[in-house]
Amino acid sequence: MQVDIRPAATTTPFLAPWWLRNAHLQTIFAKYLSPKSKLCTDAETFHLSDGDEIQLNWSHRLSTSDKRPLVVLLHGLAGDIHSHYIQGLIAALKQHDLPCVLMHFRGCNGRPNKLARAYHSGDTADLREVIAMLQQRYPQMPLCAVGFSLGANVLVKYCGEQAQHNPLRVAVAVCPPLSLAACAKRINQGSSKIYQTYLLNRLKKATLAKLAEHADFPLPLSAAKIHAMRSIEEFDEHYTAPIHGFKNAKDYYQRASGMAYLKSIKVPTLIIHAKDDPFLSDDVIPRPADLSPAIEYQLCLNGGHVGFVSGKQPFKPVFWLNQRIPSFILEQLTIAFAAKTAGQ
Repeated sequence: MQVDIRPAATTTPFLAPWWLRNAHLQTIFAKYLSPKSKLCTDAETFHLSDGDEIQLNWSHRLSTSDKRPLVVLLHGLAGDIHSHYIQGLIAALKQHDLPCVLMHFRGCNGRPNKLARAYHSGDTADLREVIAMLQQRYPQMPLCAVGFSLGANVLVKYCGEQAQHNPLRVAVAVCPPLSLAACAKRINQGSSKIYQTYLLNRLKKATLAKLAEHADFPLPLSAAKIHAMRSIEEFDEHYTAPIHGFKNAKDYYQRASGMAYLKSIKVPTLIIHAKDDPFLSDDVIPRPADLSPAIEYQLCLNGGHVGFVSGKQPFKPVFWLNQRIPSFILEQLTIAFAAKTAGQ
């Protein structure tokens, strides 16, 4: 039995509407203009090899004989199943009959994870375990993946590490912070500090909850130190880096940034950036020489950070990412299927 793969309608390049050309409005309104009805998903606790656990959320109940493409979703820093971009993409993928599963990073499902360690922008080990499980559980389903922001950097790094052995058929990375050091500085400047404050408060809350529940953990900081932190770079210096085996934030940023892995990517990969992204600096924009032939790079003039809201009328927004991402996935799977059929 063959997989029925029909390409979505070709999408046009992103153009910010007259009423939403400001980068901050794009970033913020994407959340508040998105549909408020929450999708129902099935939650599964996945046990990792080191004794920890993460939560997977499934859009469909699948059988082992299913042959439809399966899309793995990776959220951004402090994101989860309720993040507007995750909810929107799940709904869009459902319209194309594409099952998907969200992989929560450790401690992002509303409960502290079991171990002292957490997650970070270069942590590909858990993704590797989840994908290996999916290969075993659903051997006939072509695997694809979409990452947003931090999750996009993780996906880029994973694809580069796997190179020609990548089990994924297609990958999409939305607003990946490919140069972490530059991005940490950018979000600590000017009006971008409002996003840093929001994200840092969420990181502090999660870390304080872990500290309260696991007082016996050898965490490298106290509640007082957590409260005193004023930047994400400071959080990474005193928590993310030491708890994950890095010398300091500089070492972490250098080793975890996705930029160095772009040349090694072998599967069709779409990377989307906005030139006006208030989270990211121009250092995340790769040069043509940095990209492997498998990468389609799309730099939009506008879009903010995981925004990309269009539409002629303010009360009828169109979420361009929810068109662009399924279209690219289906297009690449169709090309691969046609090539395989022609070679038989």
